[in-house]
Amino acid sequence: MLRHMANPAPVTLVVGDEEFLADRAVGSIVAAVRAEDSGAELHDLQGSKVEPGELTGLASPSLFGDRSIIVIRGAQDLSKDVIAEILKYTAHPADDTVLVLAHPGGVKGKALVDGVKKAGADVVTVAKVTKAGERLDFIKAEVRREGRSISAAAAQALLDAVGSDLRELAAACNQLAFDTEGKNIDEAAVAKYYRGRAEVSGFTIADLAIEGRLGEALEQVRWAIATGVAPVLIVSALAGGLRSLAKVGGAPRNLRGGQLASHVGMPPWKIDRVKRQLAGWGPEGISVALQAVATADEQVKGGGTDPAYALEKAVHTIVASRSTR
Repeated sequence: MLRHMANPAPVTLVVGDEEFLADRAVGSIVAAVRAEDSGAELHDLQGSKVEPGELTGLASPSLFGDRSIIVIRGAQDLSKDVIAEILKYTAHPADDTVLVLAHPGGVKGKALVDGVKKAGADVVTVAKVTKAGERLDFIKAEVRREGRSISAAAAQALLDAVGSDLRELAAACNQLAFDTEGKNIDEAAVAKYYRGRAEVSGFTIADLAIEGRLGEALEQVRWAIATGVAPVLIVSALAGGLRSLAKVGGAPRNLRGGQLASHVGMPPWKIDRVKRQLAGWGPEGISVALQAVATADEQVKGGGTDPAYALEKAVHTIVASRSTR
């Protein structure tokens, strides 16, 4: 995958139903193009909505010579006419356009997959991560991305504590790399931040608070603190959840699907969840909640004497802020 990041092919097919990794692969190609040309225009499309002739129009040479990136997600839903157009295009791609097709694999849309491969498209395969050993390899790779290493025992402890969701594992690796010192992350470092975390996570607490479920959120905060979850991780998750609300809630109303995902920098599945959580929230309420989390962050990092109280107060404020529109 590093080869694709360094020198994106004219046409790349990302195949696999591991959504987190597929989104990352697509994002790495977009980032590589923009590293070469910061003004490259991105067209982020959903396969079910691509019309015949649309690809040809978007890939037509610009009067100003600008480079463009066309991302088509859910390529299995493309119509036969559009598939035929893509296969013809792949054989003779435009010089100033990078086309990225994301397909989950499987039988649906297989003609597209076979056709673009035969026509010479580059292929990135993102295999489903199903085994514990594969998740351990994922953890080690994530830590290496941060310029660090992690012992086998620490990787296993993190997997046991956080669970199998790649999004949460990636976030945990990032947070550990940020909050710990030294080259290697050992089991003691994982225990410090994640001991007893198997049944509760900062993401769970954030979702409960944002959805207004005060009693459940407070119960989970108390359980997390009692079992050794670092308060800073809970604050980080609360802040992340609220920032997601602000991004999606503040996005232009005319953006849909892939265009919205590109604008806010989130995968479509996460946007769908955030949209559901936005009910009852307004800009003023989100602002008040973010201020409360900023205060809690300062207190749990040494500005206060009772991190648990700071967290509970932040959760109370977040829930109360939902009605502030």
